[in-house]
Amino acid sequence: MSPELSIVIPAYNEESRLPATLERIAAYLKHCHRETEVVVVDDGSKDRTAAVAQSFSGKIPRLRVVPNGVNRGKGYSVRHGVQEARGRLVLFTDADLSAPIEEADKLVDALQHFDVAIGSRAVNRSLITVHESAFREFAGFIFNKVVRFILRLPFVDTQCGFKAFNRERCRIIFEQQTIERFGFDPELLYLARHHGLRAAEIPVRWGHSPATKISMMRDSLQMFLDVFKIRWNGLLGRYPREG
Repeated sequence: MSPELSIVIPAYNEESRLPATLERIAAYLKHCHRETEVVVVDDGSKDRTAAVAQSFSGKIPRLRVVPNGVNRGKGYSVRHGVQEARGRLVLFTDADLSAPIEEADKLVDALQHFDVAIGSRAVNRSLITVHESAFREFAGFIFNKVVRFILRLPFVDTQCGFKAFNRERCRIIFEQQTIERFGFDPELLYLARHHGLRAAEIPVRWGHSPATKISMMRDSLQMFLDVFKIRWNGLLGRYPREG
């Protein structure tokens, strides 16, 4: 029987953080009333990420480790995980659970009325338990302004790594996704709007992890360039509509 929900976790060199994350997910699933699978996507890790994940198969019966083979990036890992998922609904979350897995219920509930539900730190900032540095928060604010202006997206936080989808309805946006690294979130949301899918922005609890893998110099510049690439792809008709 296919699961109701698939939880996708992109992971690159996460052997130290995955145990606590999978322990918490295992505890959550004991009280979850829906059939759920967990898909850990190993993004070409150089450590024991895959082995550590697989060691939890006793606590999480529906756990699968999907290898990318080589490092491709978070965006590619999310797309690969979603395409491998078997659940009617699919949620991806960061390997550090910056948004507690218990917040998944909010997004899943929203999918009763929407095709996409995105976790947000900005809708209700009182839910943030650990803030980023002032510089990171300012950079995020500027990035969001650029996304809203260039891509005409209405969301106040596109980058929270906690999003859920009606898998079949959203199949096309993952098929057409081109951004493989950290700038993939705005592309998914742009594609969702482009294809007439309904999206809701849901406030969630969130705490910054100091072990984040995003480089403020290299990755931030690439993410800004990706926003313009998405707009250019749209103008050139590289995201064809079905039918």
